[in-house]
Amino acid sequence: MTIKYKDLKKNDQIRSTQLGPGQAVSGKLLESPKQGKGLKQVILIWTKGTEVGMFDEHGSVEAGDITEVFRDGRWHLVTGHPKDKGWDPDAYLDSVK
Repeated sequence: MTIKYKDLKKNDQIRSTQLGPGQAVSGKLLESPKQGKGLKQVILIWTKGTEVGMFDEHGSVEAGDITEVFRDGRWHLVTGHPKDKGWDPDAYLDSVK
């Protein structure tokens, strides 16, 4: 079963990969990903870094780094992350022509 990113809630237990590929660590959402009518692309979490030999601390994580959420007694895959809207050089060049 999967859960959409937009359905995550504050205080959900999550797993994320922000500390590096192959190093999934658990944590807790400190805020909801919903923001007005849209979704946050960066969200504040509490990370349990001691699981991989680092410190437990809070910090910002990109939406795409959140991989799983704990609901109903088991881990569910998180899907539907907001798309990265980084700088598009082609769109910029088209706008200045």
